[in-house]
This record gives sequence, structure tokens and C-alpha cells, in this order.
Amino acid sequence: MSGLASYLIFFVITATFYALLCLPLNLQWGMTGLMNVGITGFFGIGGYAAALLTGPDYPGSFGGFGLPVPVGYVGGMAIAAGVALIVGGPALRLREDFLAIATFGFSAVVYLVSLNFNGLTRGADGLYGLPKPFAGYGLSNFMENLATLCFLLAVLGLVYAALEAMARSPWGRVVRAIRENEEAAEALGKNVFSYRLQSFVLGSAVMGLSGALYASFIGYFSPQDFLPMMIFQVYAMVIIGGGGNNRGAIAGAFIVWGFWSSSGAIIAASLPATLHTQSGAIRVILIGLLLALMLLFRPQGVFPERRVVSRDAELTDAK
Repeated sequence: MSGLASYLIFFVITATFYALLCLPLNLQWGMTGLMNVGITGFFGIGGYAAALLTGPDYPGSFGGFGLPVPVGYVGGMAIAAGVALIVGGPALRLREDFLAIATFGFSAVVYLVSLNFNGLTRGADGLYGLPKPFAGYGLSNFMENLATLCFLLAVLGLVYAALEAMARSPWGRVVRAIRENEEAAEALGKNVFSYRLQSFVLGSAVMGLSGALYASFIGYFSPQDFLPMMIFQVYAMVIIGGGGNNRGAIAGAFIVWGFWSSSGAIIAASLPATLHTQSGAIRVILIGLLLALMLLFRPQGVFPERRVVSRDAELTDAK
């Protein structure tokens, strides 16, 4: 029983990391219409920022300041937001496919830098010995993971509440209008580029927070923690859950991660041993099949986007 409980805790923790990537992508792509494919780049920046700020001294490498863990979280968000501001300036003047290419190029640059800049990231060896949020309190591994789970769920709840409030605010209605028709929004006097940049920076900051939390929980961070496959997974989660709906983004993270996790056991039980080495590729095929079926039979996702009505409009309709 304790083994099952430990597995479930680890499963929910991992799904929560993905949910903290799905929520900002839902803000950028689902609500604002920004095709950001730089998810792994901002996740990696947040993870490395937290690792360098809070980790131990690494011989011959920059960083290792040994700061408190919360400083790493704030630093991961701040640095990811700063990089998003720099990248977003020129990138957001592009549209659709070109924006996707530019942001994917950014994530590729972050990956290659992390793999080859040994003086900063220690390359493929990664940064190790990172302090965990509840280490040093005399807790067992099980209780430490349980405390981490409660903390991550609280963070997820705060991020969800903040983004939900923004979605229902006048700001949220403007970014949805930009998604539907930029020219019309601009004709109404809205600074389209400014709103797009705000959405991009805010979402990227939350992606950086997810990376910082992940690095802190694992106690280690390397280029292998943000491979391009993560981009496919996160987009599949948002699409299946329901683009434009924050509840759908969270639900999609848990659904797809559950499908991804359980498919390994299914493949091992149903396929001959000679094909077990191909389980990774088969998992991707299964997720792709699930995504295709959703797009064919329920393109709006599990939780369709809800019509956002202001409080004044609700009162007017009631009258």
C-alpha cells in the first residue's frame, strides 16, 4: 500500500509540473492566439536559474550561490520573464507559423547552450546537489514527497486563480478579442503588440517557475530534463483538455500524463520483448492517435472554452 501511495504522489507531482506548463501555454495560445513553441526554453531557463542561485559551489563553474530555495523560485520566474521580454520584442511581430519557427529556434538555442556551455551549466553532467524545499526537517522520504505535493498543489491553485481572474477581467477579454480578430481590436484603440507581449512575458514567467520547482524537487537539472518531446506533450495536453479553458489545461495535463505513464505497462504486457526497446516511439504514436481522435470527434477538448461574461453584462441580462 505504501508503495502504491508513493507512486500516486510522484504521479500527481509530475502531472502538476506539466499543469504549470499547460496553464501559461493556455494563456498564450488558447486565449491570445500566440503559437509559442519555446516552452522548453523557458522551462530550462527557470530550472537553471534556480539551480545556479540555490545550488552548491561547482568547481570551475559559475553559480553555486547557496541562496534559500524560495529565492530560486523567484529568480527562475524573473529571469524567464526578462528573457521573454527580450525575445518577445522581435518575435511577436511575426505571425502564426513564423512565430512558431522563431520560438522553436529559441528553445533549440537554450538547449544547445545548456549542453555545451560547461562553465555555466556543466553541460550534459548537469547541476547536482540542489536543495529540496522540505529537506532538513527530519522528514522521511514519503512525508517529504507528501509535503512537496501539498506545496505544489497550492502553487498550482494560486496560479490557476490568478489566470482565471485575468481571463475574466477586461484584460482577458481584450486578449481574446486579439485572438479572434487583431485588426478589429486595433481599430478599437487597443495596443495589440503590447497585449501580446504582456501575455507572452507572463506565461513565460510561469513556465520558468515550473522549471525552478522541478529542479528543486528532483535536486538535479540537466539538458535531458527539457527535451523537445516536452513541447509535443504540453500542446497535446492543452488541446485534449480544451484550449482557452484553464480547467481544461489542468485536466489535460493529468489525462495525458496518466495515459503516457500507463501506456508503458500496457506496452510491456501486450507486446513481445523484442519490441520493448521501441516503447518510447510507441508511446508517442499512442498520444498522437489520442490527439487525432480528439480533434476529429471533440475538437473543443474535454472542457470547452466558456463564454466569459462581465459582471455588468450579467446584471444587464438579469434585468
